[in-house]
Amino acid sequence: MPHSPTDLVVVLPGIMGSTLRSPDGLVWSPSAGALLNAVKTFGRSLTRLQLPEGIRDEHPADGVHPVALMPDLHVLPGIWTPVKGYDLLLERLRSLGYRESANTPDAPAGNLLPVPYDWRLSNRWNGRHLATLVEPALERWRAQGGPYSDAELVFVCHSMGGLVARWYIEQCGGAEITRKLITFGTPYRGAAKALEQLVNGVRRGIGPLGVDLTAFARSLPSLHQLLPEYACVETSGPLAKTTEIDIPDLDHKQTTDAMRFHTQLRDAEAARPASLTATHALVGIHQNTPTTAKVTTDGVTLHPTYETRNLFGDGTVPIVGASRSDVPMASNTLRRIPDQHGNLHRNPAALDELEGILTAADIVVRASETTDLRVHVPELITADEDLTVTISSVGGTRATVRLTVSDEAGRLEQARVVTIGADPVEAVFEELAPGAYSVDAVGASPAARIAPVSSDTLVWE
Repeated sequence: MPHSPTDLVVVLPGIMGSTLRSPDGLVWSPSAGALLNAVKTFGRSLTRLQLPEGIRDEHPADGVHPVALMPDLHVLPGIWTPVKGYDLLLERLRSLGYRESANTPDAPAGNLLPVPYDWRLSNRWNGRHLATLVEPALERWRAQGGPYSDAELVFVCHSMGGLVARWYIEQCGGAEITRKLITFGTPYRGAAKALEQLVNGVRRGIGPLGVDLTAFARSLPSLHQLLPEYACVETSGPLAKTTEIDIPDLDHKQTTDAMRFHTQLRDAEAARPASLTATHALVGIHQNTPTTAKVTTDGVTLHPTYETRNLFGDGTVPIVGASRSDVPMASNTLRRIPDQHGNLHRNPAALDELEGILTAADIVVRASETTDLRVHVPELITADEDLTVTISSVGGTRATVRLTVSDEAGRLEQARVVTIGADPVEAVFEELAPGAYSVDAVGASPAARIAPVSSDTLVWE
């Protein structure tokens, strides 16, 4: 029986996942094949885009506004991680019968609402603003009557978008009209990677980027709200939280307020048991992921272990931060996908999970004998460096894997076939021209049952 959706699906991207426009034109809108130019254009606008000190949960009234969800690969060096566009996610939702409303007064109501937002701002501000967008859309959708009169909201969120939705649901009255919260790689308890980016800035030794985004990054309330809420800083004793130890170059006021943001969400969800059954978290697994940090004379260094154990994650969000504090890491309520953070919302198995959650149909995600991969790709190198990809199989199973490096337009640049097992194997790709690339690991033959992993890297000129 065809699926006949009656609820309104709201799609929220992650940090940097919305295009931004200023009074002078688009300032953040990478298009296919133009990521390097987009970063440079963004850098030239930094004086206008950097937020004023003490902005907290307000808007700077600087004329910058979000336009659309990012359709292509996007990354700012030193701020979060490379993420592919949201086109495949929206295509899957449309295939299930969800449609956007046309932008005309007499157009029929739509039940698919992609919501871009100004990702520079506090998640509290964006959560409040979300109410002004989704509630009128839901009212219009309900006005059709019949089976639609009792429609509710279903949030489909990637990464930080899940924090925006949670704030709206728990703090802005959204709980009364929300049926489900579905998240891909949302850092419910934060991620150590944000600590490195706020303290260290653009990767040391990367050379003259021509754009220093460090001061811009440190002005963002949103990036501070991605800081780990869990204890993650190495000390002579137990691991400490970011508010329990002095970390150079980390703004204490913004950090304290960010931890208050996490506490407010946690307490509100704990007081509303229905929030747990409405939450569906898809998390990335098996990838080496920064989880804890050590303060050094040069800033912080990140480690993939937590109390001597490597628990992995999606390469950006560690498994210790990938779910609510009241959901154990071993919980059977978590959907686990062996892929990188920037590709979770496009992974075929993850999209099958999404379809199953929305339709309640039986979806076979993958055969039980599938081999999962662990892949490490540097996010940023210079043009005089070789790209070294490290790959192994999670269970030690021997398998033959095809590694491909493709440019932003999807054109194949180089390929390698490697045989892997438990020990990591390196594949080296030489002489890549400046630009953005997708590194994809798949089975070397159509019959191979290997869960694909897709990563992204930026080669700077």
